[in-house]
Amino acid sequence: MNRDKKIVFMGTPHFAVEALKTIHESNYQIVGVVCPPDKPGGRGQKLKSCQVKQYAVSQNLNVLQPGKLKSPQFLSKLTNLNADLFIVVAFRMLPKEVWSIPKYGTFNIHASLLPQYRGAAPINWALINGEKKTGVTSFLIDEQIDTGAILLQKDCEIRENENVGELHDRLMLMGAELTIETCEGIFNNTIKPRVQQNSFELKNAPKLFKSDCKIDWSKSSLEIYNHIRGLSPYPVAWTNITSNNESKTIKIFKADFELLKHKKEITEIDISKNSFKIYTKDGVINILEIQIAGKRKMDIKSFLNGINLSNFKNVS
Repeated sequence: MNRDKKIVFMGTPHFAVEALKTIHESNYQIVGVVCPPDKPGGRGQKLKSCQVKQYAVSQNLNVLQPGKLKSPQFLSKLTNLNADLFIVVAFRMLPKEVWSIPKYGTFNIHASLLPQYRGAAPINWALINGEKKTGVTSFLIDEQIDTGAILLQKDCEIRENENVGELHDRLMLMGAELTIETCEGIFNNTIKPRVQQNSFELKNAPKLFKSDCKIDWSKSSLEIYNHIRGLSPYPVAWTNITSNNESKTIKIFKADFELLKHKKEITEIDISKNSFKIYTKDGVINILEIQIAGKRKMDIKSFLNGINLSNFKNVS
């Protein structure tokens, strides 16, 4: 019976918790949960556990928090668990010494339709690039990043006004379902792994840095709109708003856009009592949710009621 099989789960953030929870509630034997060491954070720099550890502890699961994945002590503990299968969701890259341990191998859940969007931020980049479809993939881990043989995939349409937070939550649930389906397929020998094809143009999903989040106002209204929703609510698109002698950084959480012909300068702003518009080469971006440095996030009406931006003329 498949429920007799032993599993080690590896993960870190909220996205991984749903998969771990689904495995646990399906009555598989989870003999170990591997996650990063606790880190200091917040006021007082108290040690904080990742969300996977928090769930594992709440369910009295065996937690391992190695500092180094190649340490002999950790590898010995992992081997002695005698797990049949390792499952990885949103964790760091594993050395071969780890992923080669179990009888049935190690599979990963990735939030894209591989081979597209290999890398750390697939959900963000799919939205930034204006994709209409995405999904989740289970694949066998090998020496490279996100290149192993594909096991199963599920796809979904990207909704027109969806932001990265909303799409993240849908893919998280799909990934949890795919985790169980992949376990069953592996243990029942009903999945035939298939090599990833690289014969067409591939789009990557590298880690996002602050510089990647800055809005490029030379782009089209649609591209800027996709950039904003692809970074909301995290890590958030930003720009500078400028006057003759002052500049402030603003984060834009929500916007829509309108295509129109105009004679305004690109990046020129138009502020009224209830609206904040920024002109682009083919229209305007209407800001709907915003945060200026030192203030909380606000809807645009609340923001304009409390902030005087009459001297500011452009963004940059």
